[in-house]
Amino acid sequence: MSSTANRIIKNTGFLYAKMGITMFISLYTTRLILNSLGASDFGIFNIVGGSIAMLGFLNAAMASATQRFMSYSEGEGNKEKQKSIFNVSFILHLVISFIIAILLIIAGYFFFNGILNIPEGRIFAAQVIYASLIVSTMFTVMNVPYDAVMNAHENMKYYAIVGIFESLLKLIVAFICVYSTSDKLIVYGSLMACIPLITLTIMRIYCHRHYEECRIDPKKYWNKAIMKDMTSFAGWIFLSTSSSMIGQYGLGVIINHFFGALLNAAQGITNQINGQILTLSNNFIKAINPIIGKSAGKRDLFLLQKATAESTRATTILYGMVACPIFLYTPYIMTCWLKNVPEWTVLFIRLIIICYFVELQYLSYTNAVRSVGFIKNMSKWELIINLLPIFLTYILFLNKFAPYYLYVALFISRIFLMVNTLYYAKKYCNISYSSYFKTITFPLNLIFIVITAIMFGFSTYYPCNNFLALIISVMIYFIFFIISILAIINKEEKLILQKLIQKIKLRN
Repeated sequence: MSSTANRIIKNTGFLYAKMGITMFISLYTTRLILNSLGASDFGIFNIVGGSIAMLGFLNAAMASATQRFMSYSEGEGNKEKQKSIFNVSFILHLVISFIIAILLIIAGYFFFNGILNIPEGRIFAAQVIYASLIVSTMFTVMNVPYDAVMNAHENMKYYAIVGIFESLLKLIVAFICVYSTSDKLIVYGSLMACIPLITLTIMRIYCHRHYEECRIDPKKYWNKAIMKDMTSFAGWIFLSTSSSMIGQYGLGVIINHFFGALLNAAQGITNQINGQILTLSNNFIKAINPIIGKSAGKRDLFLLQKATAESTRATTILYGMVACPIFLYTPYIMTCWLKNVPEWTVLFIRLIIICYFVELQYLSYTNAVRSVGFIKNMSKWELIINLLPIFLTYILFLNKFAPYYLYVALFISRIFLMVNTLYYAKKYCNISYSSYFKTITFPLNLIFIVITAIMFGFSTYYPCNNFLALIISVMIYFIFFIISILAIINKEEKLILQKLIQKIKLRN
């Protein structure tokens, strides 16, 4: 595992360097846009154009389907098969992009005729953003095969460079919006939709120059059997991911319908904060997913189980490390970050952190089941469970429940998804329930519950009402955190940590 550990450290390092830069840019960009557009227009963008943000989630999920076949065939050592996989994937996602565009056009008719609650004078601006979204969606989906190739080759360095460039483009768009004399909402939405076209062009040029499997020649590399397998696999991934995306977007539509655009602004800020916290964990998942896929290709079930467990522990710890202080000190952090904090934002952020802390405890197990290829039955249940929060939230809001019950419904769905995933992980990957609860659920939840309770008690006597108090509180939190984590990590994890510290010392 020493070479594997080195690859994980190297790739994660590139992704964390990207994260450090893009997180700052993203948070500053959000502040600029919120102040420039105002809470109402910012809410409109998040409800109408909010799918642009979710496209990153769709893109990553669809890329994982292609990456699974790429990594699996690399584990088999079959280069010619990789060329066929790329060509099949290219055609498949070209078709998917047009199908999504048609579905969005049809959905748009219903959105703007009675579903969305948008002020009369802003309907045209909302329609322009929605049209831009459709074009952006198509280019984002077309980029999936190239994203998958980069992941399969574990080229996180170039991936990080493209990510930083993309964040800089978003910052430029924000500055253009601030100083524009035209309708700021239309300017922002239209320019944001152009960014996927630019990143697609960059990724395409790089992949065609550096990877031999990136040769578009369907006539030569067409493989009917691979097409059948990939269509089935990608189809189930698409249904599962789309249902999750519809569930997320549907919650925004419902909260807009009952409470208006101002609540969408609070939800948009909540998603922005959580997205930045998730970056740490998502980077580790991106670095380790190719290893899980190659383990499946080599039929090394032991390595697959080990990589999955390590990934789950690491991603949950990394998320909790950042999320816990934000959870504790949300009111002060929001006041410092934003001039005007929309109502319900603080509670929304705290509740979504709880939901995703649960999700990360099973996400890598979902990837493990997908890597071995048995996803049909698991995806069927995911399709149903992902849509569950929409119906629960609608019923709750009809009965005059408060807006935060949206996240109660989301939490319930995450528990059901965990049960579903663990069942199929045991069935297809031979992962035992007792091992999961002993090494994942019990120690991780216990640590963060105890630390959060202690820090809440500390904040009662020493409230966080200035920057110095925040720094002192966070330092105390990290002392508890480090001591607790060192107490539960195993020998393999300690070895990886020692290698990381040695590399940092050598560079200094």
